[in-house]
Amino acid sequence: MIIEVDSSSAIPVYEQIRVQVTRMATSGVLSEGTRLPTIRQLANDLGLAKGTVAKAYSLLESHKVVRSSGPRGTFVEALPDSHAADRAEELREAAESYVVAARQLGVDLPTAIENLQTEWDALP
Repeated sequence: MIIEVDSSSAIPVYEQIRVQVTRMATSGVLSEGTRLPTIRQLANDLGLAKGTVAKAYSLLESHKVVRSSGPRGTFVEALPDSHAADRAEELREAAESYVVAARQLGVDLPTAIENLQTEWDALP
């Protein structure tokens, strides 16, 4: 599971985690029943306080993205297909942000696509 947080972002770190896990669950990257890392493990991996990760997990549970089974762990729930429209809209917004950033940097389309491809290939 790849989660990246930006402590300099205006978006709270716990919200960054919630959004990323929700994206992975709704896209199928994390399938139903996938066990998430423990709060302690994810906090250690990301260099965060356990309370920050616990808050993200609590929000994920309240949004029914995950279910906690106490000491057995936290698992991804089955999500309804209604999330497909949300995924498409979120991807469009991300693409728009990328295009705006590329244009502000004076990058042409082939270079922007090349950079996108490089980043795509770099992730497992």
